[in-house]
Amino acid sequence: MDFLSLSTPLLVLLGALKACGVVLLLLLARAIYWMFNMLVVAPLFDPLKNVQGPKGSILENHFRQVMDPRVSPDTHESWTRTYGKTFRFQGFGRHDYRLLSLDFRVMSHVLNSPVYEKPWQTRSLLSRLLGKGVFAMEGDEHKQLRRLIMPSFSTHAVKALTPIFFQKAEELRDIWETLIMNPDSPRDLQRGKLPPLPPPLYIPEKPLAEHIIDASHWISRATFDVIGLAGFDYHFHSLQDETEDVYLAYRRMFDIADKAPGLKGLIQLYIPWLEKILPDEGERITQESLRTIHQAGVRLIQSKKTAILAEKASSQEIKEKDILSLLIKSNLSSDAPSRLSDAELLDQLSTFLFAGSDSTSLAIAWCLHLLSLHPYAQARLRDEIMSLSPCASRTSDGPSDLSLTDAIDALPYLDAVVRETLRLCPPVHGTIRVATRDDQIPVSSPILLRDGTLIREGETIPIRKGSYVHIPIEGLNFSPDIWGEDARLFNPDRWSSLPAAARTPAHPGIASMMTFSFGPHACPGWKFSLLEAKIFIATLLPHFVFEPAAEIRKTNSILTRPYVYDQFEFGSRMPIKIGRYTP
Repeated sequence: MDFLSLSTPLLVLLGALKACGVVLLLLLARAIYWMFNMLVVAPLFDPLKNVQGPKGSILENHFRQVMDPRVSPDTHESWTRTYGKTFRFQGFGRHDYRLLSLDFRVMSHVLNSPVYEKPWQTRSLLSRLLGKGVFAMEGDEHKQLRRLIMPSFSTHAVKALTPIFFQKAEELRDIWETLIMNPDSPRDLQRGKLPPLPPPLYIPEKPLAEHIIDASHWISRATFDVIGLAGFDYHFHSLQDETEDVYLAYRRMFDIADKAPGLKGLIQLYIPWLEKILPDEGERITQESLRTIHQAGVRLIQSKKTAILAEKASSQEIKEKDILSLLIKSNLSSDAPSRLSDAELLDQLSTFLFAGSDSTSLAIAWCLHLLSLHPYAQARLRDEIMSLSPCASRTSDGPSDLSLTDAIDALPYLDAVVRETLRLCPPVHGTIRVATRDDQIPVSSPILLRDGTLIREGETIPIRKGSYVHIPIEGLNFSPDIWGEDARLFNPDRWSSLPAAARTPAHPGIASMMTFSFGPHACPGWKFSLLEAKIFIATLLPHFVFEPAAEIRKTNSILTRPYVYDQFEFGSRMPIKIGRYTP
């Protein structure tokens, strides 16, 4: 073999290595440029650097102060007192200034303007869990989808579902009565025995309740059954037995999603193929759960679509009242180009289940917790409910579900208690938006900038494209400027004479309460959630008395969940003492 035949492959190899080296150098140079621009150049031109806010080191963040419900109320109060209602804080460092405001005018502009969207990272996480549902959509896609969905959540459509609310509330009531009569009943399928509990924050003078239940877990099972039937006419039977495959798939997936994503999860947002080659246990469970849900969902959608088309062909009245049937009906009546595919319908199914089960169950559980801490309010509400005698014992010869629903919905103190609970314990602690272009945000409260410039009421502050705006849902619900000096206290009577600032409608029917957000991305199912919570409380309270079993705190994952103080390692739970009510 001559030298020439040996040298040719060697030269090719050297050339390839040289080319790779050049590519690597270019990538390295680009990375250095990107980092230098992000850390040094871009912050020089960020208008938020001139807005007052807490100081921090170059890579320090303020996420815990802003997003942890254990400290965020004090943080908002302190920062507002120091910097005014509108300020900036550090995201991932001093280069990442973010805007936060307790000025309702600022938040109204951000939530109503098409300039601001959910960040792609948030939409990616939601899409991975729920598919391309209404919560993960933006722009024209979101508008089109919302138009299809809204008829399913009209007042008439929601009231048609109330027999299901009553059915599952009564089933839960009967199970609790069985547990009280026989605490060792095998029907008690809670997650093992509760560990020893620390003393409660409040101890009643004359204890009435003796048995302890995990209220949040039981109510979650009930609301899962509700959304299964009301949403898709699907029986999970989770109150009776937590073994149904689709139920378990959703539960496993949501439990994993509730955990912080960690460093690997954040990296996967930017390198999505990483999870394909290096899947962890959480990813394997999520994918397995999604396959189970997909298979069941496809069968369900095909079955309902076939039935609806057959009834339309025979000119019969379509009797289905569940949300999925109404959505399919609305979809089929739309222009062909704007119709959703079966895969897109399945994504909405998962979205409804997540939003319609856990968020409502948390609202009901927090309501029982607050009533356990306020025995006078509990007794007053019980008396109001029992003034409607059918509420204490609904029988076949009693009023219709619809008339009983109207009576419950009209109870003023029940309405006030549920709204006050949703104000103090919103299932979603906060959300986030990103500016898609440079913008000017109007303010209603003066802002003194770092350079001494005063931004007066009605004037604007600039924000650049790519800047993040945090929406403090709980913070606005706790604002004394909106709700009065007792804003952080449980006071249902405030709803009979709201301050002027709180009467400014953020969302039809709920005044300035931010719990359901407002604007184009407001929760479409707010009527569903309110009415379900009222019916559950009206069904349970005449039969039981509730007392605190431990000091309960909040923790923020995807939703704001309860845990026992000093027992965070046992996970989310809400132990409450329960006893039978005797007049």
